[in-house]
Amino acid sequence: MINVALFGFGRIGQMHGENLFKHPKFNLKYVYDREEILSKKSEKMFKAKSIKNYKIALEDKSISVIFIASSTPTHINFIREAAQHKKTIFCEKPLDLDLNKIIKCKKYIKKFSPRIQLGFNRRYDPGHYYLKKSIDQKKIGTLQKIIITCRDPAPPPLAYLKTAGGIFKDMIIHDFDLIRFYLKNDPIKEVFATTSDLSEYSKLFKKVNDYELATVVLKSNKGVLCTINNARHCTYGHDQRVEIFGTKGMLISNNKRESEVELSNNKGTNSKKKLLNFFIERYQEAYYLQLHDLADLVIKRKQPRANFEDGQQALVLAIAASKSLRFKKIIKI
Repeated sequence: MINVALFGFGRIGQMHGENLFKHPKFNLKYVYDREEILSKKSEKMFKAKSIKNYKIALEDKSISVIFIASSTPTHINFIREAAQHKKTIFCEKPLDLDLNKIIKCKKYIKKFSPRIQLGFNRRYDPGHYYLKKSIDQKKIGTLQKIIITCRDPAPPPLAYLKTAGGIFKDMIIHDFDLIRFYLKNDPIKEVFATTSDLSEYSKLFKKVNDYELATVVLKSNKGVLCTINNARHCTYGHDQRVEIFGTKGMLISNNKRESEVELSNNKGTNSKKKLLNFFIERYQEAYYLQLHDLADLVIKRKQPRANFEDGQQALVLAIAASKSLRFKKIIKI
């Protein structure tokens, strides 16, 4: 069994804790959270030991993995210390909101040759990953377009928005990463972004200088056009779709529903259940599957689908999108 210490036991940390608890290759030994009342929950939920000082986990030689699911501002420091102690590291996205901090961290930890996996879970979604394999296998010929739709059912609370870094760094960073994943060795060379606020939520986003709607158009070095359509609210559920278009056809990784059963009666035909309404439900399988890669990273030293560099490059695109919006022009990468 691989012993794990989980840092951060909020909403996302509790979900990761459950997956680690259920996974046959992991033993959730420690849980740390600044709010002790949260970490104490882990003792009842998963029989893990709640610790008041995270350094206990770092100094415990039986711990192989430091799993970082805490707030974004804590990520870099935890990565630095975990690397010093020769731990394998899993870190939720984003690495940080400040690119300079990420670059400095990378230079510092290089001497420790750390093994790091980034929490870009969409790479592990079976549908989205099938598109990746299909591109590599030329099932649709030469890739020409990538179209991603990402619409959350409702905005996050104000307290979250104040520290999240804005729609590009917080929400669309997943889409930037997925595009890079599909393009492989074909880097993005141009980014153009535009935003809008058209609903009752506009006042909420103005309080934090953020936006409820965004569209980003990117162009790769080979000329692949990529469009990202985002919204912070969606009345019909968690709308997450990816389309790839090529010279020989098209493939779509579609939404997930409560049930795939269709109803036809005197009120209508082909009526379907609602879309899953929360990102943890929509990507439940992906969150679990990424743990297989983490186990292989520890045992076989096999590189995961998403690493530290992927976290850095996704933030580069997010920053470029912010610049594009500010200067109202295409930004060259």
